[in-house]
Amino acid sequence: MIKVLIIDDSASIRAVFRAVLESSPQIIVCGEAADAFEARSLIKKLQPDVITLDIEMPKMDGITFLRNLMRLHPIPTIMISTRTELGSVLSIEALSLGAIDCIHKPNFNDIDQIADEIISKVLVAAKTHVLNASSIYDDENPQLEVTGEYIKDRLIAIGASTGGVPAIEQVIARLPTNCPPIIMVQHIPEYFAHTFVKRLDEKYPLNIYLAAEGQTINAGCVYLAPGNHHLEVIKKMGKYHCKLHQAERVCYHRPSVDILFNSVAEITNGNASAALLTGMGKDGAAGLLAMKKKGCFTMIQDEATSLVWGMPKAAAELGAADKVVPLHHTAHTLLNSCYVNGATYAS
Repeated sequence: MIKVLIIDDSASIRAVFRAVLESSPQIIVCGEAADAFEARSLIKKLQPDVITLDIEMPKMDGITFLRNLMRLHPIPTIMISTRTELGSVLSIEALSLGAIDCIHKPNFNDIDQIADEIISKVLVAAKTHVLNASSIYDDENPQLEVTGEYIKDRLIAIGASTGGVPAIEQVIARLPTNCPPIIMVQHIPEYFAHTFVKRLDEKYPLNIYLAAEGQTINAGCVYLAPGNHHLEVIKKMGKYHCKLHQAERVCYHRPSVDILFNSVAEITNGNASAALLTGMGKDGAAGLLAMKKKGCFTMIQDEATSLVWGMPKAAAELGAADKVVPLHHTAHTLLNSCYVNGATYAS
């Protein structure tokens, strides 16, 4: 049985969540806490497998509690948020700190619509191996300085899912402004994608965009698939462009990493590099293999630094990866693949 501790200052919300979670035969709610201080003592006493954590609470907010938790006693955590802009910003902050996922706090009329989502996310969280954030994610991210020219028309494609928000940030933090263009898919709710892009664009020198239909793809820029839209790369008049559409979900996802990787494989004829990072499931594995078969450089994040070694593992089992790399080596590895004789770093 998966033991869950519910942390929320609302007794009525706690009761609703208890009823939803215990409708699953795999889950038992081992306790409830109204604030962070009560939660701290219950965690020590009950040793839950997963916690659900409200963001806005009295005495100590959920973000501060999560930051301390992930530093001292990492536990798979599902955040509870609202659909406000503030809630979106705080949810992205929570994901960057190591939360497994975020759920919109429902009103009582909507609870039936998201009950399955709540249960499925707790089941996923229980399978993750949460490490001390500082052991994987560096606050001090030395930006790489690369001299020379990269291979003409080179593209970098990145795919990620669960755990991908902090993983992608760690890669972006190290990339120089003269890097090849980067196209990314992160499985993220539609209402969080804009906030995630805004966060990255404000923190790092690269130009980072939420991909738009027909947008030209340029060097030194990053393009993230918007929520609920597949992102492909097409070529018009010698230039790469973004193509968005809402075709059927692939591996239960829209956007899908497979859709992006397959399009890059076809349009670049091998002149691309790809990284498949942490995530649950197998989205991206087949697409990575398609890229490798076309002559692209392919890599996956290793198990030790992945929050969930699902998507990378699926790619490894297909023989789709040229290299298996820890997260902190991902930026170097991608850059080295984009230069004729490997990247030369300025001293």
